Amino acid sequence: MKKVFLLLTICFFGFNMSAQEGFKIGAHGGIPLGEYNDLVGLVIGADIGYMWAPNKTFDLGIKTGIVHGFPETFRDEVVREKLPSVDFLPVALSIRVWPGKSFSFGGDVGQAFGINDDNEGGFYYRPQIGFQVGPGSEINFSYSAIQNDPDTWSTVTMGFVYTFLSKRTLRGR
Repeated sequence: MKKVFLLLTICFFGFNMSAQEGFKIGAHGGIPLGEYNDLVGLVIGADIGYMWAPNKTFDLGIKTGIVHGFPETFRDEVVREKLPSVDFLPVALSIRVWPGKSFSFGGDVGQAFGINDDNEGGFYYRPQIGFQVGPGSEINFSYSAIQNDPDTWSTVTMGFVYTFLSKRTLRGR
């Protein structure tokens, strides 16, 4: 146990860390899992938010966006049935931890509001990992879930995020 704690301490404080403060805008796409897999074929989304960097180890922020699930179309002999799309508007608090200069992990927690008919929304969480690919850009992979009673909306996505870096962040590098 002591070795694991020592390794985590080295990871958090031994690397050149690079938090990213500023406005963030992103897009992601993926596939649904679980109960919605038969109803939705593809999921896309867009996010916008602001992250503060209290130090070089982590970022804290707020985020909102939109998530759209494209409905599947089923054919039953002669009848063609198109299911309704599934749309959410998440509002969340975000945290990102930067154990290295180009790698982050963290997540979003909040409320997702259903914006289509018969969709109440629910508790929203989205753990993710990110890889910095430029001074203000990253590619991330995430799992998201919305407790949409009685079902759970869950997806696996890949996304791109661009950060409009603040002058303070640029000076700190």
